[in-house]
Amino acid sequence: MKTPLILLAVLLSLGTIGTARADDDDCSVPMEQWQPRTAVESMAETKGWSVRRIKIDDGCYEIKGRDTQGRKIEVKLDPATLDVVEFEFDD
Repeated sequence: MKTPLILLAVLLSLGTIGTARADDDDCSVPMEQWQPRTAVESMAETKGWSVRRIKIDDGCYEIKGRDTQGRKIEVKLDPATLDVVEFEFDD
């Protein structure tokens, strides 16, 4: 009798974990509203960043490269507005 209850509890907890993970995305913009990748490259150029890689992470564009001072940077951008959501750099 305890086994079905334990199994039910495990399955219910897994379902809530999956729901919580879906809400962890930093950006939640529909794809039809996204700026093209070329716009991301242009924006980075105007800021003087050298881009090594552009990828999609947590629903955002993510740029890996270097800033004007030569520091390694990792920048997350809102895909619709290209506003900076998160900015990290190494000294």
